[in-house]
Amino acid sequence: MILEKLHTRHEGTVQYSFADGTSLNERLGTEILLQFNGNIVCRKCAKSTKKSYGEGFCYPCFLAAPEASPCILHPELCEAHLGKGRDLAYEEKNHNQPHYVYLAATDQVKVGVTRVTQMPTRWIDQGAREAIILAETPNRYLAGVIEVALKEMYSDKTNWQNMLRDIQEQSIDLVEEKWNLLDQLPEDIGQYFTEDETVYTFNYPVISYPEKVAALTLDKEPRVQGKLTGIRGQYLIIDDYLVLNIRRHTGYEVEWK
Repeated sequence: MILEKLHTRHEGTVQYSFADGTSLNERLGTEILLQFNGNIVCRKCAKSTKKSYGEGFCYPCFLAAPEASPCILHPELCEAHLGKGRDLAYEEKNHNQPHYVYLAATDQVKVGVTRVTQMPTRWIDQGAREAIILAETPNRYLAGVIEVALKEMYSDKTNWQNMLRDIQEQSIDLVEEKWNLLDQLPEDIGQYFTEDETVYTFNYPVISYPEKVAALTLDKEPRVQGKLTGIRGQYLIIDDYLVLNIRRHTGYEVEWK
């Protein structure tokens, strides 16, 4: 099996599966085995690569593929609205499309950007407990501009250790946070602010949250075996403290039992 980002469904409890449809929720509380055979396949060109770059690319594809463009991590750099980019068809389909700017609660409030069609997948992949839409823009660039304007007040990164330990400020009120930001937005982009107060909540299949976490990588630990005690974000929690980021290992060929 070639690892890809875990597939998710937002139900009462988030449902996780591998790309081939294999349910992970059904394995909760059971012994699992992931054995890496040393082969890594580029997610773009499908060629073998000795090292994975940018979550699943060989080095040439990392430099050239539109899926690895700098604006993936920095939306404010996007030029799709100008008819520019590594692949114009890709940019038009994915970046010159409506985007949300959102607030999400993991351990604290963070700001982020996602294409409208990626909601709520984006929030689940980050392990958010709650999320609210702040603004809707016609393209990725404008969403990135709003995100940059708010970075002095909010981080755009998730503290993965705290997220996996379920450490979160209990006083977070996303509706209040949202309305407090209205006057903080520059006048030219404040027009994209949305009055929608819907707060989306997410429950993850976790038996118990660990007090401490230790990250695993298949490069150093090619054989991962133990009891699956939880799944949150894109992480498997094993034996109550070991955590494996599946998305980080996109393209890795493994045996799964």
